[in-house]
Amino acid sequence: MQRLLALLIVVSPVLLGVYGIKQMRDTLFGILNSPYPVLWLQFLIGFLAFIVGLFFIGSFIFYRDRKRNKLQPRFSKNDNK
Repeated sequence: MQRLLALLIVVSPVLLGVYGIKQMRDTLFGILNSPYPVLWLQFLIGFLAFIVGLFFIGSFIFYRDRKRNKLQPRFSKNDNK
């Protein structure tokens, strides 16, 4: 059960990023989807969704690599401050 919950937590930002890419692509092709009144708003919301999804995925990878000491020394935690 815990693995399924962890998978859902990791997959949800990916889906948010995919949704953002789809909205930006639809804007570039001139397809206006129903909840958005204008194309520029659709593009802006799609861009924000993509950035938020990318931020969460990047943060997860950074946290995991820091925990396993696979980063450069300048990114590692300094506990002796």
